Amino acid sequence: MNTVSVPAPQDDIAPAHWQGGPIRCGDCVYAGLLSRGEGLGCEPGYACVQDAYARRIDRFFHWNPTRSDEQLGHPYFEVRAIAARRASVFRLTPLINDPDETVRLQVALRLPQTLLTKLVNDPHREVRLRVAQRLAAPELADMRHDPDYGVRERVAQRLPLPILPTLAHDPDRAVRMRVAERLEMPALLDMADDAEAEVRRIVAERLPVALLAKLSHDADWRVRWEVAQRADVHTLHGMQEDIDPEVRQAVQDRLAHSVIHLEASHG
Repeated sequence: MNTVSVPAPQDDIAPAHWQGGPIRCGDCVYAGLLSRGEGLGCEPGYACVQDAYARRIDRFFHWNPTRSDEQLGHPYFEVRAIAARRASVFRLTPLINDPDETVRLQVALRLPQTLLTKLVNDPHREVRLRVAQRLAAPELADMRHDPDYGVRERVAQRLPLPILPTLAHDPDRAVRMRVAERLEMPALLDMADDAEAEVRRIVAERLPVALLAKLSHDADWRVRWEVAQRADVHTLHGMQEDIDPEVRQAVQDRLAHSVIHLEASHG
């Protein structure tokens, strides 16, 4: 078979063995795959399982996906992580406890739901973030108290609505904002008293119009401005003397629009 040399991209780093030093193809278990042609076998400097460079390792498994299962126990974490992308899911279970988070991250992206719960307490936040993104919604309840707010924020975006109110008093503002974006009445009304204006502003965007008066005199002008965008005429009249000019202008515009609409309907 004719051999084909595949040029490495210009932005690739120089080839080097993952343990340091030069790459010796004669010592590799895949020496028989050498230079079978573009897209086949391996090619030093372009697609190589011995290389330290993740891109070249990935090209090797892209050309040889059936070799992935064979390398899940490789001593170099990059090889294990990249092999895990294409390996059989039935071979991934031992990697749940891999010492490197890069490997466990790849595992979290592919594990079946029945095994994914084993990673909910992984020590690395990025792994838990992927778990929170993939885990079946009914199983997310155990992650509501994750120590990382980013994980809890992801949980709040996917948690089933009946148990979402349990995150309404989360210590982090970002988590409560995600809760306010999804929460239904009457639990949403309870968040009108949240300590953070950004949370209350979201509540003002979603409360039923009949309940917006509760926030019409909020301490933050941004919340009152949101109220002015949706409030009924009675509530708007009570906001005409608001201390903020932006809010007053929004109230005046809404009232003027209401008058025009009323005159048109009786014209």
